[in-house]
Amino acid sequence: MDKTINNIGTLSGKVLLFGGVYSNLQALEALKAIAEQQNIAPENCICTGDVVGYCAQPEETVQLLKIWNAKSILGNVEIQLTEGEADCGCDFIEGSRCDGFSKLWYPYAQSKLSKNSIAYLATFPDHIYFNYANKKVTVVHGDYFNVSEFIFKSTDWNIKAKTIDATKSDVIVAGHCGLPFNHEQDNKLWLNPGVIGMPANDGSPQVWYAILEEINGEMKFTHHTLDYNYKLTNSLMKNGLLPEEYARTIVTGIWDNTEILPAIESGLQGFGINL
Repeated sequence: MDKTINNIGTLSGKVLLFGGVYSNLQALEALKAIAEQQNIAPENCICTGDVVGYCAQPEETVQLLKIWNAKSILGNVEIQLTEGEADCGCDFIEGSRCDGFSKLWYPYAQSKLSKNSIAYLATFPDHIYFNYANKKVTVVHGDYFNVSEFIFKSTDWNIKAKTIDATKSDVIVAGHCGLPFNHEQDNKLWLNPGVIGMPANDGSPQVWYAILEEINGEMKFTHHTLDYNYKLTNSLMKNGLLPEEYARTIVTGIWDNTEILPAIESGLQGFGINL
């Protein structure tokens, strides 16, 4: 299937970048409030996909994003939901703990979403392209070639460069892996703003997003943590239908397992993130 790329033109002012809302309505409400406090227009608020996921309020989360009118690309979860597939397409190892957990949260989300929400998710493009401070920026989920590809800070630059070259970009904004990071090389940037639906395995219930700003004609980026009502999110997830381990992560900031992580990122579990 051909990829859909939404060229949204040249952006100015602050740009809010986030990903992995994962059905976490409380986190999305908090982030929307940040955008409004900082006068960041909805068209400058961009999600790297996976609006739906592990938490308890998929329908409410999708509808709030729609009301906000922020932009999003397709994550693997959106693709699977809109195509009526039976699994999340996260590319977890079969039989792994993440794979087992997905057999709980994915059908739960599927059962809660209205036809209206599914139709809205189907409007998302595969990628978003824009110009900012004389930089060409492309938003992908995993990478350009595979929506479910896990790309981390430790991932070899040559792998990242393939997406940069294929999209003719100066900056790639990506999601999927759940961890915020930036990696600059050869005057190019790979920027993952992190996700707001789950903590970043750093031992804190706070979640992560990023902001682009143009300062003296140059693009600058900053990583930020987000405080939200994680205790309510945790409570709502204890419904007997969702993995209790994910509800626990909401509070502890520690992932149940590090199956998807390379050795470097796995070894940083619980040590905090300094960006």
